Formats: sequence, structure tokens, C-alpha cells
Amino acid sequence: MADDERHSQALEAELIRDPELKALQEVQNGLKQFEVVVEIIETYLDPERPFRFRPSHLQTLHRVALLGLSGYAGIWRPAGIEIKGSGHAPPASFQIPELIEELCDYVNDKWLEKSPLHLASYVMWKLNWIHPFTDGNGRTSRAASYLILCLKLGYLLPGKLTIPEQIASDKRPYYDALEAADIAWSEGKIDLTAMKNLLGSMLAAQLVAVHQDSQFGGE
Repeated sequence: MADDERHSQALEAELIRDPELKALQEVQNGLKQFEVVVEIIETYLDPERPFRFRPSHLQTLHRVALLGLSGYAGIWRPAGIEIKGSGHAPPASFQIPELIEELCDYVNDKWLEKSPLHLASYVMWKLNWIHPFTDGNGRTSRAASYLILCLKLGYLLPGKLTIPEQIASDKRPYYDALEAADIAWSEGKIDLTAMKNLLGSMLAAQLVAVHQDSQFGGE
């Protein structure tokens, strides 16, 4: 599946029409979004601040990612949406608040029971399945998944080759993992095997890169 085959299709006026300016804004927003992820992680690593996943975390991450690009930054989509290149039809807009609450409840209720990779994979898939925003669902899901992974592991993962960056560089395995989970859900079950395998290999790659940098980066 090509990178441009799975995209949201929603009618919305473009705030930036120039492709180069839009690309620049997206890069700047991406950097800021990662800064916010780090800030949230560092805040909740404080034992005095027990973490609970909330809809506001998702809205904050989306608002930063779409700042200056969308009039719906940080706001649930007001209408239906299609995902080009996917057989999945996202739920109606009126269902979004309840579905997001259920997503957060699942993470919070399963926090002690499930592994870091399971919870991160669930957030990655379920947020894409709900597709709560007019645009930027993928960016927000990847940021939120990484946030959950780090908090469940108990530390901010080191390294420059982060999981979200690895996904962005080659989205096909990520799309395939989403499709596999969608199919399983349509059959009435949660099966995140493909997504867990993908995130597990990317986590390993991120940590291996840290080890290599420490060996060859000089004294």
C-alpha cells in the first residue's frame, strides 16, 4: 500500500494554500507536538502526579499538530469522513465523544494488566479507527501511542530515531497493521498482533541506535 493511499477525505477550507508554506508549517507543528509529548511524559513521571489518559490529551496533541492548518484544530470532526484506500468506514461524528471516552477508559482500566506495547498499539489503532478529527488523525495517534508507551515503561525513551519518525519514513507497514486490526475488530475481536510486532521492532531499532551512537559518537 502506498503512503498516499490511506488518507482522510473531508471537506474543509485550506488555511494555507501554498504547498511549501503548508509543508513548513507541518514540520514546525510536528516539532512542537513532540515537545508537548515530552512535557506531558515528564509531568506524569512525577509520582505525585498519577497519570490518567484523558480526551483532553488527544485534543491538545491534535491542536498543536494542526495549528494554522485547520479551523478544527483540537476539535472533534463535526461530520462524517472517509478514509481513502481503506475498507473501514469511521463512525458517525455524534459517536466520537463516547468512543474517545471508551478508548481512554480502556487504557486506564488495563494500565496494570496490559503490556506497554499492547496499550501503545491499542491507542494507535483505536484512535485511527475512530478517526475523530477532520485531518491529522495519524499524526495524533502516533504521538499519543508514543506518549502511552513511554509512560507505561516509566521513562522517556532515549534516541533520535523515534518510533513516530520511523513510521513517518515508511508508512506501509503501519497501514498494514491498522488494516489487520480493523479486520479483526469487524470479526468481533481485538487482535493487535501486527501492530505490536511493528512497534516492538521499531522500539528495538530506536534503542539500538542509541547504543550505536554511544559507541561511535566519541568520548
